[in-house]
Amino acid sequence: MKEEKVFKDPVHKYIYVQDETIWDLINTKEFQRLRRIRQLGTSYLTFHGAEHSRFSHSLGVYEITRKIISQFERNHYEDWPKEERLLCLCAALLHDLGHGPFSHSIEKAFGTRHEDWSCRIVLGDTEVNEVLSRVSPDFPKKVAGVICKSYSEEIVVSLVSSQLDADRMDYLLRDAYFTGVNYGTFDLERILRVIRPYKGHIVVKESGMHAVEDYLMSRYQMYWQVYFHPVTRSAEILLHKVFARAKHLYDEGYTFGFMVEPILHLIQNRISLEDYLLLDESVMQTMLTFWSQEKDGMLGDMCKRFLDRKLYKYSTFDGEQEQLIQRMEKVMQEVGFDPTYYMEIDFPSNQSYDVYRAGENDDNLPILLLDHKDNLTEITQRSEIVKSISGFQMGKHHVYYPEELLERLNAEDYPDVWEMLGEQD
Repeated sequence: MKEEKVFKDPVHKYIYVQDETIWDLINTKEFQRLRRIRQLGTSYLTFHGAEHSRFSHSLGVYEITRKIISQFERNHYEDWPKEERLLCLCAALLHDLGHGPFSHSIEKAFGTRHEDWSCRIVLGDTEVNEVLSRVSPDFPKKVAGVICKSYSEEIVVSLVSSQLDADRMDYLLRDAYFTGVNYGTFDLERILRVIRPYKGHIVVKESGMHAVEDYLMSRYQMYWQVYFHPVTRSAEILLHKVFARAKHLYDEGYTFGFMVEPILHLIQNRISLEDYLLLDESVMQTMLTFWSQEKDGMLGDMCKRFLDRKLYKYSTFDGEQEQLIQRMEKVMQEVGFDPTYYMEIDFPSNQSYDVYRAGENDDNLPILLLDHKDNLTEITQRSEIVKSISGFQMGKHHVYYPEELLERLNAEDYPDVWEMLGEQD
């Protein structure tokens, strides 16, 4: 590359591109599509500043990975495979390539996984694949292997996907910055100084344990204050209900007043890679706008609620109140709401987030501490702080419902349901 390229970035100040391959990947249409996908999905309805994109996050993950590798190379660590540098950088840059609009709601409604789509884009007939193939014919397969965690070198996968990886470090800092909260801040520079390659693992120098504790506590706080925020969950639930209703209507032979092919093919479970790459949040917002005028009352109503931020209200309840929940479902039907679409029971343990897991598995490689005698110890064996939050599930059961439900209920006729719905945070 003749000249180093630089991106200004609010989190890392500068992002440096030193490889022609990375520059060419950034300029592919598949990567540019990430500008049109929000990083935090529906969180912008809770935190108005959360408008940042998967594009900016992906650049940030690349930059953290680049800094880590530069530190390894400056210190001449023998356990670092230098020939894997470009592979790591490409996988870091492309790790979120398969995210769709409002990704988690779509995945839940249609049973898709963004990791699978990322690999399909890397391996398919795409500009990204063309750029990667210039490195070597088997390079796209290697990049897909790292993203899908099937690559043979654990040390390479760990930089992009582990419990102390570039992905998590960037999204905590970036999400905290754009939501305006302070919970996600931690000493990134300190962590970058104390991690190193050792016997096929990415490990942390024991003296850096406190910096890692700070990082994990930031992750813990961000989950409960941002990612699990009940208003954000309400928006996600409503959006999922919209897709579920659309799928039900299609299965029943309903004729939509407005439909675009990629979404139709998604509903039909036969969406192609070409179709998928046409999906972004501008398409989805247009779809919701037109669906808000659909003759199907429920679909139109739920779309209006989402677009106008008339989200479902929520109340806390005792998780053991199963009979009361069943009664509430019956009551909702009596007052004109279909509980299939206008009610949801939610608890954070239903979500695929963990602050930290001590056990080793394919998805969550543990954080290992390296002491002065070169012994490795899993972090919960040394840190009471990490041990206390490891695998810990905290949170409240919430029931979500339309605000108008309270207006339709007579407290004298339904005292038990009224009492439960009165338990609002």
